[in-house]
Amino acid sequence: MAEEDNAPSPPAPAIPERVFLVVADESEEMRNALRFACRRAQHSGGRVALLAVIEPADLGNWLGVGQVIEDDERRDAEARLHRFADEAYRMTGKMPTLHLREGDRREELVKLLQEEQGISLLVLGTARGGSPGPIVTHLMSNLGKHVRIPLTLVPGELTPEEIDSVT
Repeated sequence: MAEEDNAPSPPAPAIPERVFLVVADESEEMRNALRFACRRAQHSGGRVALLAVIEPADLGNWLGVGQVIEDDERRDAEARLHRFADEAYRMTGKMPTLHLREGDRREELVKLLQEEQGISLLVLGTARGGSPGPIVTHLMSNLGKHVRIPLTLVPGELTPEEIDSVT
């Protein structure tokens, strides 16, 4: 019996890293969502993930012009991802995971959440004093059916200091 007491105990199972996904766009409310996700990741040892979606340009017969616009939008989306990745790195000390997709933003977000099982929480900001926005409205109708992770809504009225105090 004494030998069993001295036997090394099996290692504890590894706890998966929490991943906080933010949709990277140029909206003011996205800044609050990014700050919230970064602070939560920083305090929990997690990581931020960023999603940028290039929505197709519908230009009918202007195929050549459409390709130029899509190329420009891809460059803009990549630059935006890297700019926000730098900001997330400064706040968390970890490089975020980057996702770049093409298609309808709401549909691509749902697809990503279905495909990437490692995403722990979706963090979205709401606009100041207005409607929650098209992504939030779309997700609310898909929660439980297609989206099986918690959703955190960060009010647009919160200041950076208030975000820091609640995270």
